[in-house]
Amino acid sequence: MKTAVQIREEFQAFFESKGHTRVQSAPLLPQDDPTLLFTNAGMNQFKDVFLGTGRRPYSRAVDTQKCLRVSGKHNDLEEVGFSPNHHTFFEMLGNWSFGDYFKEEAIAWAWELLTDVWQLPKDRMWATVFGGDEKDGLEADVEAEKLWTRVTDLPANRVLRLGKEDNFWEMGSTGPCGPCSEIHFYLGDDPTKQDAVPDLDSADYVEIWNLVFIQYNRDADGVLHPLPDQHVDTGMGFERICSILQGVQTTYDTDVFLPIIGAISEITRKPYNKDHQVPIRVIADHVRTLAFAIADGVLPSNEGRGYVLRRILRRAARFGRSLGMHEPFIFRLVETVVREMRVAFPEVKEKSDHITRVIRSEEEGFGKTLDRGLEIFEAMQAKGHISGTDAFQLYDTYGFPIDLTRLMAAEKGIEVDEEGFEAQMAEQQERSRLAASFHFQVSEPEVTHIPKSKFVGYETLISDSRIVGQSEQDGMLNLYLDITPFYAESGGQVGDKGEIVGEGVRFEVETTFKAGEAIVHRGRLCDGQVEELKGMEVNARVDAEIRLNTARNHTATHLMHRALRQVLGDHVHQAGSLVAPNRLRFDFTHFEGVTPTQLDDIVGIVNDAVRRDWAVDISFEKLDRAVEMGAMMLFSEKYGDVVRMVQVEDFSLELCGGTHVQSTGQIGLFQLTQETGTAAGVRRIEAVTGPGAEALVREQKKILVNLASQLSAPTSELSDKVAHLIAHNRELERELQSLRREQAGSEMDMLVSSALNVNGLRVVAAEVSPPDMDGFRTMGDGLRDALGTGGVGVIGANLNGKASLLAVVTDDLIGRGVQAGNVVKAIAQIVGGGGGGRPHLAQAGGKFPEKIGEALARVPDIIRAQVEG
Repeated sequence: MKTAVQIREEFQAFFESKGHTRVQSAPLLPQDDPTLLFTNAGMNQFKDVFLGTGRRPYSRAVDTQKCLRVSGKHNDLEEVGFSPNHHTFFEMLGNWSFGDYFKEEAIAWAWELLTDVWQLPKDRMWATVFGGDEKDGLEADVEAEKLWTRVTDLPANRVLRLGKEDNFWEMGSTGPCGPCSEIHFYLGDDPTKQDAVPDLDSADYVEIWNLVFIQYNRDADGVLHPLPDQHVDTGMGFERICSILQGVQTTYDTDVFLPIIGAISEITRKPYNKDHQVPIRVIADHVRTLAFAIADGVLPSNEGRGYVLRRILRRAARFGRSLGMHEPFIFRLVETVVREMRVAFPEVKEKSDHITRVIRSEEEGFGKTLDRGLEIFEAMQAKGHISGTDAFQLYDTYGFPIDLTRLMAAEKGIEVDEEGFEAQMAEQQERSRLAASFHFQVSEPEVTHIPKSKFVGYETLISDSRIVGQSEQDGMLNLYLDITPFYAESGGQVGDKGEIVGEGVRFEVETTFKAGEAIVHRGRLCDGQVEELKGMEVNARVDAEIRLNTARNHTATHLMHRALRQVLGDHVHQAGSLVAPNRLRFDFTHFEGVTPTQLDDIVGIVNDAVRRDWAVDISFEKLDRAVEMGAMMLFSEKYGDVVRMVQVEDFSLELCGGTHVQSTGQIGLFQLTQETGTAAGVRRIEAVTGPGAEALVREQKKILVNLASQLSAPTSELSDKVAHLIAHNRELERELQSLRREQAGSEMDMLVSSALNVNGLRVVAAEVSPPDMDGFRTMGDGLRDALGTGGVGVIGANLNGKASLLAVVTDDLIGRGVQAGNVVKAIAQIVGGGGGGRPHLAQAGGKFPEKIGEALARVPDIIRAQVEG
């Protein structure tokens, strides 16, 4: 039996023998498509080639692509565990032709691999081709139909024509598209009993390979036009072909999943049988998704990609409860995932500690509320349905995503009011003025016909260039040059600023960025006319001071990255960055705040590297060689076969395309401005260098001098002086609180002395004037002490324009049916609010402070009703 490792390798080796270049899987975070949450198909990384905005140094490619389908129309989340073959994370094997070979080779090679190399039985194979579409005026793909019988052994009666929905692939409503040909495999017991026209959607058949022939472009009006270059884009589900080649019924029974399933059974002590099959499958699938997404830079959060990841983890944790797991355990499965996948995807091994920490932290956080949330759900479902309010409470208070609530409700056979839930979500978003979580906007000029710009900015800041294109957008002018020294925003570094000048023309460049292979110089025309620009010979000049300050910050970022790993540990990896001329920002993986001592150590290490004035060397190496040398790299980035390395002695080595100083001494000085947390497991450091660091030191010195003057102490004694003042202030606060308590006690004694007698109980209901909420609560404690036994007290106050109510009941009355929570709830309605609490103490608030007196006047009647009831 072939192993998954062999199958993956044989696929890629086969196409390498046909002249294909083996390429690296793109990261799960799409780099060039902000409308896409995750990479969900093999074609994503080649979209620019199909659109005509990008090129590759090869015309044939083969890869295995990491994919996630957990959102939008490609969402398999709720099928996972219940379906034998659906997954959130999967691999897509693919081979590609960019204007090279076309249908004949694609079909012949697919058949050769399946039947000659992998020896799959030919009598179980079926092929489908595009059957035409009247609306688009397209005839059936007769070419592909004939090729199947000419270049393969497949008989004509097993080549079926299907409609546009099944056999015509489109990237979107516009853009490259074309007919496709799918290969299906019969799973039944007896291939001689197949129908003449089988139902390919039945359980007896499975699609194993889709060959897409990209030969048209659909314009904005929906009209199809032949492409000048024809492409091939194929996709084969790796896990699915493994199940066929290994002769098992489901993908979960392959050696892709069995080691993980075995680890789950061992940890949970639950066998992988019918009773536990679904939860074990869900967890096995989800831990792979978590491991790969976290390795590529996604972190659990409450929005966007992070929320998708959080939903998946919490779904897995809930299924863990059904296996009796009430302590974090999913993180323990990371070791198995890494062991099985590290050869094909070394990033999971590189980031294994980080992945484990993130998952464990999330499990611990959610575990605190999961069990309580499950108890609340059980009480809610007893009504026979889950209301929108219930679902929102589970989400807002206990962290249950709506799909988790839907799943649990389905298990109970009850419905969830999802419309009501969405309405409450919308109200919350409006109150907090949050934008929709999955909103993205593309603002990029159309550059399909603009030629690639040659970048010379590593060598020079000035170049003689020619304007080859222009466009206007958002009130700004975009210029495109054939040659440019301007660095385009990339890798966290901002784009260059400067000017472009020609005869009678001066253009101020405010920012520079990439659009496809073009470099866009966006800014304002200060002199000259727009219509004169096209084809003009110009001089492009980068602002040298801004470039140098940016370079200082970029090199300092590399030094700081190394210092962070030295001080905090090798689990630290870059999670994001900003390199600007006036500051730098660096996000990194770490699960606790960095202590002041550690921050001092980091600053010291960086400034020591600055003082040593080490040379910053730039070189180019093959990617494999760079990895062998230990170069730091971002697995969320796409790298070519040859990469640019930035090395600082033996101290730092990173893959980087940014601009840097020639030696570390040019940085001048490095100073941190702040360290904060940005998400679970991610910290952020902001810093300045060079002139910015000098300005910071001057400002800090100015503050110290002013403080020294105000406190009449030398700067060396400021710390002790401030500590003394703080201690003295705390002592005064304690004395003030003591006086307030005494005053409140006296005031409450006076109120108790004039208490009403209600059915033999002493009842106090009065409006008071505390200084703040703490003082209000102190009065409540004092009132309860003053009542002693046999008493009920309610006080009200106008605090910050809102009504506040507080009720107390002495212990001896609680057993007689008098409860503070019931009292305060009844009168809170009068002031336009609500509240509750414990039997002896409860609090409420409302929006109508002018009705406090009316509410307090009702207290005796409410107490009487409770006692008599």
